[in-house]
Amino acid sequence: MNRVTELFNIDYPIVQGGMIWCAGWELASAVSNAGGLGIIGSGSMYPEVLRVHIEKCQLATDKPFAVNLPMLYPDIDKHIESIVEYGVPIVFTSAGNPKKYTEYLKSKGITVVHVVSSVKFAKKAEEAGVDAVVAEGFEAGGHNGRDETTSMVLIPSVAREVEIPVIAAGGIGSGAGMFAAMVLGADGVQMGSRFVASFEASAHQGFKNEVVKAKEGDTMLTLKEITPVRLIKNKFFLDLMKKYSEGASAEELKEHLGRGRAKKGMFEGDLDEGELEIGQVSGIIDDIKPVHVIVEEIMREFIETKESVLNVNSKFTF
Repeated sequence: MNRVTELFNIDYPIVQGGMIWCAGWELASAVSNAGGLGIIGSGSMYPEVLRVHIEKCQLATDKPFAVNLPMLYPDIDKHIESIVEYGVPIVFTSAGNPKKYTEYLKSKGITVVHVVSSVKFAKKAEEAGVDAVVAEGFEAGGHNGRDETTSMVLIPSVAREVEIPVIAAGGIGSGAGMFAAMVLGADGVQMGSRFVASFEASAHQGFKNEVVKAKEGDTMLTLKEITPVRLIKNKFFLDLMKKYSEGASAEELKEHLGRGRAKKGMFEGDLDEGELEIGQVSGIIDDIKPVHVIVEEIMREFIETKESVLNVNSKFTF
């Protein structure tokens, strides 16, 4: 047991990212059943759709699971009503000020975790009363911080400034990566991209295949003028770069982005005109596997890495 497994009542300190269009009830329940913490990504769901996903997740697992709640979601109050009504035990908040809802959620017996990209926001989240923070580095997929602070720097910086548990995210997709994050001060890890490339993720098969095909340098953080997002360099991305070279304004970029690009790319499989949001760690993801196999491999590699470090004859001995 450590602080994360104890906080969530799970076997392993592995948390699945609450990714829009990729993290439905099937993925969340599979991760929870495998010993981690599964998360339903509610940011892409209408209120009635979230209710269905919660119901199905509760039928598929008797283990704890969470709902990711982006604070910018227009019907957030309805999502919160459903979370409270169904007794969801854990909420991960993101993209906003955690102070607004933390006290209310905790009054309902819900554990609250907030996603941050800087020490400043980690300290504000702790002051707001959250139970833990996710420190998400620049390497992460999807929407990201503007400061481009890497996980290697962010994790120890946050860990030494807050008393609550720290969950590391961004660039972590293996047991060795998990061990490294915990050596840097994290109590657990959150993985998004690794679980996109799973049988149970609700992402389109074409998008999953693109994740596996991606190599080093195939993703880039862009659209800082609107909301920073890390994307695979497909046709939409290259067209966007052309707009930048022509000196497009924020309004022109927003017009080019339009609506529903993430759904079009990740859920519907339009690999040319859709947004393909994924992390840098996609460059070392080579296959699509069942969730339970992914978790088993991560934990096996974590233990092997730890034993290698402790081995007096290892390369770590000087």
